[in-house]
Amino acid sequence: MKKIKSSAILMLALTMGLVSCNKTAKTNDSQDKIPNVTIKKVVEQDVEQKLELTATIQPEFKNSIAPSTPGRIRQILVDVGQHVTKGQKLAQMDAANLSNSETQIDNLKRVYKRTLELFNVGGASQQDLDNAKLQLDVAQTSFKNLNENTFLISPISGIITAKNYDNGDMYGAQMPILTVMSINPVKVVVNVSETFYSKVKIGMPVKINFDIFPGDTFYGKVSLIYPTIDDKSRTFAVEIKMNNANNKVRPGMFARVIMGFGTVKHVVVPDQSIVKQVGSGARFVFVYVNGKVEYRQVELGQRLGNEYELISGVDSGSEVVVDGQGNLVDGCAVRVVK
Repeated sequence: MKKIKSSAILMLALTMGLVSCNKTAKTNDSQDKIPNVTIKKVVEQDVEQKLELTATIQPEFKNSIAPSTPGRIRQILVDVGQHVTKGQKLAQMDAANLSNSETQIDNLKRVYKRTLELFNVGGASQQDLDNAKLQLDVAQTSFKNLNENTFLISPISGIITAKNYDNGDMYGAQMPILTVMSINPVKVVVNVSETFYSKVKIGMPVKINFDIFPGDTFYGKVSLIYPTIDDKSRTFAVEIKMNNANNKVRPGMFARVIMGFGTVKHVVVPDQSIVKQVGSGARFVFVYVNGKVEYRQVELGQRLGNEYELISGVDSGSEVVVDGQGNLVDGCAVRVVK
């Protein structure tokens, strides 16, 4: 009988021991499944508000030099790369028509003078005098037009950037004989998001950088704000002029335009805390609160080195997960490790 009782007690002890071990194993397994994370406290900082845009340098003025009618090019007086001044002769077309026009004007002047003398003594009517004057005026206007199209004058000071014909060629209106550009100042036109429309002002200073001139910073000013918003891109055009006294910058160069809008206080987070939502462009972070993490969708501002400015989504003083986000879901418990 004593043996039976001893065996029963032993079996009970073994059973309790097994149950106890199972509970301990389950508890350990549960603890092992809690993900480890690293967190960092984030706060508001003064963040410079700037907008970087790309653009192509343009001349302030660009003129195509050509006569209004086809004709023989007698002589081109300049070459590509040459600096010219306003009013300088650039090319001469065939002058035969101009010479004929001069002869015609001389004859019409004599006719008008004789008609005027006759009119003064009663030998010609007012209509005769008016007709003579009209013919002379028409011929003089024609001569002026021919003169402008025989001697081609530069309307601006600048540099010759294209020469499409040689002496003796027949100009046929397919392309201009010469192109002259004014390159001091130069300008850029950038398309700015409509959210900045009330912030961009005439005369606002702007930084301009060029990849071709690393380390150099140039400066310009807003010279024109276009009055309408493009309904497709939701942007408006802004023209910026830049002094180019040394002619270092040339039309066609790639430029980076940086527009500044002061500073604001925004929360700044490490870039490794930002997680992209699969299947969309949404971004979010995990915020640590009382042993658990909460999903917070955020709106990103500028990238600041290895950090991001947040426009919204996280309060100053929050603790965000910067490592271990791989297995996290909204509301799950986590273990913080250093």
